[in-house]
Amino acid sequence: MTVERIGLVVHKGRPEAVAAARSVRAWCVDHAVQCTEIDVWNAGEQRRSAREEMAAAGNPDLIVALGGDGTFLRGARLAAHNGSLLLGIDFGHVGFLTEVPAHDALQALDAVRESRITVEERMLLTMRASRPFSLPEELGPLLRYGRRPSLPPPQVQPGCEAGGGWGVALDLLGLNEVVVEKFARDGRVSAAVYFAGRLLACYAGDALLVATPTGSTAYSFAAGGPVVSPRTQALVFTPVAAHMVFKRSVLAAPDEPIAMRLLPHSGSAAVSVDGQIRGVLDPGDWIGVYAAPSRLRVVRLGPTDFYGRLRQRLRLTDAPATASDGEVPSAWPLTAPPPHDLEHLNLPALQAGTHLPTTAQRADGDA
Repeated sequence: MTVERIGLVVHKGRPEAVAAARSVRAWCVDHAVQCTEIDVWNAGEQRRSAREEMAAAGNPDLIVALGGDGTFLRGARLAAHNGSLLLGIDFGHVGFLTEVPAHDALQALDAVRESRITVEERMLLTMRASRPFSLPEELGPLLRYGRRPSLPPPQVQPGCEAGGGWGVALDLLGLNEVVVEKFARDGRVSAAVYFAGRLLACYAGDALLVATPTGSTAYSFAAGGPVVSPRTQALVFTPVAAHMVFKRSVLAAPDEPIAMRLLPHSGSAAVSVDGQIRGVLDPGDWIGVYAAPSRLRVVRLGPTDFYGRLRQRLRLTDAPATASDGEVPSAWPLTAPPPHDLEHLNLPALQAGTHLPTTAQRADGDA
């Protein structure tokens, strides 16, 4: 495919990522591709919205994120707004999102240029709210406490139809999750939660979150939520430290919005999208979270081994009781093409006679 302009998102705290950025710029010079570093700020500066960042960079058709999953989320915020491709190069510790190894960065750019890639689409979240968001001045010290400046409150989408109890559509997209969380340690969030317009329950706790399948391995997982394949189309609702007996996650269909309305005597709550505070809710305010019409377009160099990555990154270990029960292949041992009734399934493709190593023959970190 033709790549005319690259937007470069770099984790400046990782020297190896900064060095890789220099290599990417040199590659761009060699291939007559314009390269602009994007989402850059200085101390005390206000970061810009995704639309402003992309416009200032000339609307790149490829965003390259050099860092960990946090840097990938920065790139996703930008790429999602105009359908740009997103290429994540892994310099992090977890790496559920950035699957391209650091040493393959330039080979990945060659693959994009020569159309030797697959494009994986990931679900995004967006929302409506009872009113436009703002960030009170007293939040300033809290927002400055993080490792990067805060993002501006999202704008109301142009041409938004309001009234009739539908609120306003906010111009933001999230790849991992939307979180409604308490401010004070001794406070709580009390909210009525609606699925597809019907009340499920009133919750009181530390936070309520709605995650995508991509985000199921992030905050939702830490809060006890399920791991969901990124190929799934669903919304994952997970309460955090809820003061009630029923505190299980609930999965909703992508066309079933999840709304959260703060109860009259609830404390105020922050609304965070992918880890960034974007607004504040007061008692009586509400947000409705739903799947965005657009999808994030992620560059993959080959088939995605989500479950192998899950085993590796979370350092999953087998039950000790199975240690003496024999060796286990690292993938289902297929040695022939699938029969016709299984051709529609997503299974490993192996050549006849191929033999897979067993887990006993592999280092634990390579499983």
